[in-house]
Amino acid sequence: MPEYYFLFLFLAFLAEIIGTISGFGSSIVFVPLAAQFFSIQEVLGITAVFHVFSNLSKLWLFKTGIDKKIVLVLGSAAVVSVSLGALLASWLPPMATTIFMSVSLMVLAIFLILKPNFQWRSSNKHLLVGGTLSGFLAGATGTGGAIRGLTMMAFNLEKGVFIATSAAVDLGVDFTRAVIYLLNGFASTHQLLLYVPPLAIISFIGSYTGKRLLGYFSQKTFRYVVLGVIIVSAAIELIKVIHHYS
Repeated sequence: MPEYYFLFLFLAFLAEIIGTISGFGSSIVFVPLAAQFFSIQEVLGITAVFHVFSNLSKLWLFKTGIDKKIVLVLGSAAVVSVSLGALLASWLPPMATTIFMSVSLMVLAIFLILKPNFQWRSSNKHLLVGGTLSGFLAGATGTGGAIRGLTMMAFNLEKGVFIATSAAVDLGVDFTRAVIYLLNGFASTHQLLLYVPPLAIISFIGSYTGKRLLGYFSQKTFRYVVLGVIIVSAAIELIKVIHHYS
């Protein structure tokens, strides 16, 4: 068993809590953290499988309702585009993918900090655009939750409905890319047997903990904390890969 095994699982638990409270999903934090332990392709494979269980947990815990229109329009666009992103991920050099992932996360996080009230108009057009961009980014880099969250914010959904609807969209995205990643050998059978069972349990416990904490923390304040963690994590990974290849 790797020496970092329990540290990795603990960080996954924290990522699941943060992802639940922020409404963006755990991958936006989990991906840069997991990249400290695995290669970028292994990160993509493990993240996709982990997120399938994560979204199933949220759908069970947040039973306040799902916006079917958003799931249908945004979800359909995301599932189609994630396939393209996941297929391209198998051809992209690890260094290029890592840099693209880190820079994308940093830019999105900084933008959300500078523009906390930014919203797209609540239209089918923007649902299609947001779904396409979030799906492709999820397939290519492992995370597209920030773009999906930005798109859904325009509809002013109640917190529980927002999380459940986001999880429903993300479930289709993650299941699709998980199949493509696994077929392309992004994660070994040994890794899946070693990490997926505890991650499945962690996904539920982390989602449950995040749901309980939602009533105690200011969403606005915690949002800035989450975005700060994203920037730091992505910056560390960017510095790491640049140093490795310099």
